[in-house]
Amino acid sequence: MTSKSKLYGLVGFPIKHSLSPCMHNAVFSKLKIKAKYKLFELKPEQLKVFLGNLKKKNICGFNVTYPYKETILGFLNSKSLGVEEIGAANTVVVDKAQRLKGFNTDYLGFNAHLKELKVKPKRVAIIGAGGASKAVCFALARMKIIELCIYDIDKFKSLSLFKKLNSKFSGTRFNVVNRIEDLELQNKDLLVNASPVGMRPSDPCLINPGDLHQGLFVYDLIYNPAETKLLSLARTGKLKFSNGLGMLLYQAVFAFKHFTGKIAPAQTMKEALWKACLPAGRE
Repeated sequence: MTSKSKLYGLVGFPIKHSLSPCMHNAVFSKLKIKAKYKLFELKPEQLKVFLGNLKKKNICGFNVTYPYKETILGFLNSKSLGVEEIGAANTVVVDKAQRLKGFNTDYLGFNAHLKELKVKPKRVAIIGAGGASKAVCFALARMKIIELCIYDIDKFKSLSLFKKLNSKFSGTRFNVVNRIEDLELQNKDLLVNASPVGMRPSDPCLINPGDLHQGLFVYDLIYNPAETKLLSLARTGKLKFSNGLGMLLYQAVFAFKHFTGKIAPAQTMKEALWKACLPAGRE
């Protein structure tokens, strides 16, 4: 009798256009691992029921995306040091006893992508203070940047993040602003959009063209669409910029190791990711 295929996937809402399955399934195929990665698009009221049926569906692990990176913490039986420090998880492993072990590979993915881009920021402005932002801020603070300025429409979230970071990283100056205009981009060398604004065609561009300058690198965690209005503005201004596709790739490489105990061939994931992007006219 053959063993049942293990199931992995992505939990979030909405996630119909996620590119995570193509990466993981390409590596499962290459390494001849009997497993499949799929999408679990769940509304908030469905999350608890889903987590209660993991054994029945033979789900052995899953990634977590917006809006559950912080919500999932209440369901974890154990948390890695990264999850404890960041306050968000994006990778969950289900052990044989059905215990949920939480990890954060987002900050590792962001860090790896910045290294690939050869971006070495000193003064950073970030839009958003949710789960993804927490991981990015943690990665930046560990780089020992000089200054990090945070804006979120929900000031309680940005203040909460500020307090957490300020208590852990004494070498970086943290600041919270009430308006995007107060991020003082003229004094920054990296702007990160870690909010979901930009995913929909109707979303506005959060930055005024006059606030951009040649010394500013613009990074948008959004990768679908491949070029948000913010990145289009950066292109028009002839600034260096990137979407979050590289971060997606590298966080998946680290997540795969947690899922299987095996090192993922990053090139296989990258080729699958780029191939999935081409039909939609992405770069």
